[in-house]
Amino acid sequence: MPGKIPMRKCVGCGESREKKSLIRVVRTTDGKICLDATGRMNGRGAYLCDDPACLEKARKRKSLNRAFGTEIPDEIYQALLARWEGNDAG
Repeated sequence: MPGKIPMRKCVGCGESREKKSLIRVVRTTDGKICLDATGRMNGRGAYLCDDPACLEKARKRKSLNRAFGTEIPDEIYQALLARWEGNDAG
């Protein structure tokens, strides 16, 4: 019998999906915001669907700001958008 599949909610669209299908964004203990490719980095995490539209929704709603309790600089959003352009900047 297979184990329970971990589910997480996208901060952009609000849909629950399998954790492994989402992108994890982390605020580390020193306050740095970055992508977590492994899903195991220490710090506060928020999840986004692997879709630039969800990132735009999160940006408009300031969902990442609320999730991390801090203002997210535009550079972070640009680095996340670069993921879909083939330039992994995170």
